Amino acid sequence: MLPQENRLRKKIEVEKVFKTGRSVFDSVCGFKVLRNGLEVSRFAIMVGTKISKSAVVRNRIRRQIREIVRLNLPRIEKGLDFSFIVRPEAKNAKYEDFEKAIVGGLRKARLIISE
Repeated sequence: MLPQENRLRKKIEVEKVFKTGRSVFDSVCGFKVLRNGLEVSRFAIMVGTKISKSAVVRNRIRRQIREIVRLNLPRIEKGLDFSFIVRPEAKNAKYEDFEKAIVGGLRKARLIISE
């Protein structure tokens, strides 16, 4: 579970990230990112009904992305707001596909601290 302080909850904050944030996308999912001026990074995950009408499938995708973020949280740059957007191809994707897309996107945007 992602810690409470790392969740982007308010609709207005998510909309601000969508309007002014910079984008990084992959075939499965992508994200928009914006500096927040805080000491922590916050995350929102959007999985629409275009992905699947089944809430079970949408929630499974959401949980997988949340877990990838949680495991990589110490390596992700601080002070950013992220909005993850899932594409329809994600319905048949595996955990490894999400991990590759998210970590690859973070590296591409230079937002992850390398080992």
